[in-house]
Amino acid sequence: MMKVDNTPARLAILALLAAIGSLSAIVIGLPVPLLTGPAVLVTLATIAGLPLRFPIPLRNAVFLLAGIAIGATVSPESVAALARWPLAFALLAFCVLLMVVLGQRLMVRIMQTDRRSGLLAAAPGHLSYVIALGEDLGLATKQVAVVQSIRLLALTLVVPFAVQIAGIDTGIGLATSGTVTEMTLLQTMACILAAACLAPVVIRTPVPAPMLLAGMAVGAAARLTGWVPGGLSHWIAYPVLAAIGTLIGTRFAGVTLAELRQSALAGLAGTTLALCLTVLFAWLASGIVDMPLLHVMVAFAPGGLETMAVIGAAIGANPGFVAAAHVGRLLFLSVLIPVLIGRTQEPLPASR
Repeated sequence: MMKVDNTPARLAILALLAAIGSLSAIVIGLPVPLLTGPAVLVTLATIAGLPLRFPIPLRNAVFLLAGIAIGATVSPESVAALARWPLAFALLAFCVLLMVVLGQRLMVRIMQTDRRSGLLAAAPGHLSYVIALGEDLGLATKQVAVVQSIRLLALTLVVPFAVQIAGIDTGIGLATSGTVTEMTLLQTMACILAAACLAPVVIRTPVPAPMLLAGMAVGAAARLTGWVPGGLSHWIAYPVLAAIGTLIGTRFAGVTLAELRQSALAGLAGTTLALCLTVLFAWLASGIVDMPLLHVMVAFAPGGLETMAVIGAAIGANPGFVAAAHVGRLLFLSVLIPVLIGRTQEPLPASR
């Protein structure tokens, strides 16, 4: 295994892989290439043995900037759709419940594991929360983490390809809601400062992805009040998109090929089940919210909040709806998983 002992060297390697992955994906013609290209290449690099880590301060900065870019696409028309959402969210909650219940049975059968580990592996999101619960229960959390990481990577790749097959041009960056106007440097700095001040407040709340949501709140407020005419400069937005793809790839750091093979079938089977349920319930909800099916699919897909929000912005989906759906899914899981674990009465693996 190659030794990379200092942070500057790791960052340099990550930046190089992100650049190569992005350019390769553009040349090949992958959808959302600045996201999918780095995700694939960095995943391969980490599985090959490169001990790459994405620094937490840099991750927070990337999510803050991504949030501003996404929030700046919010329009008055998207806000007017709020009244249509409650029934759609009820459908989303039932969809999540089915993903967990059916997914648990599937994971237990494929992984040959106990029901509690199967439940955590089937959870459609909330990876850090799921791993914390698993550690507290003394379960085999590494296998659960690998299965969950496969789900995140698969959805990061499948959703953009579904969009491409449907004939929607995502370009290489974030959509700008019908305008190519970008923020000035002064406006950008003001938004970053405001988001940085808001972030500590959001962090104290139980909502997931606080840095992203703080940025979205500031970007949306700036756009809706007319203070900014559009999104972030492409010189900022494009590197942010590539950084998110890179971050996804580093989730596989430390995973061996044997561990990957052991969990691959479970991860892909769980992802397939989740996608089938997503398509079904997104189809039911699309008429309620009067949005294209693919837009609702991005909102309902159990991928990472940050990743799905970026993909939603790339295809011009309502950013408020996408963010609200993913936040709602994660909050629902925060309550649902402990309840279901409590109802799963069986010995822990160590006592068998």
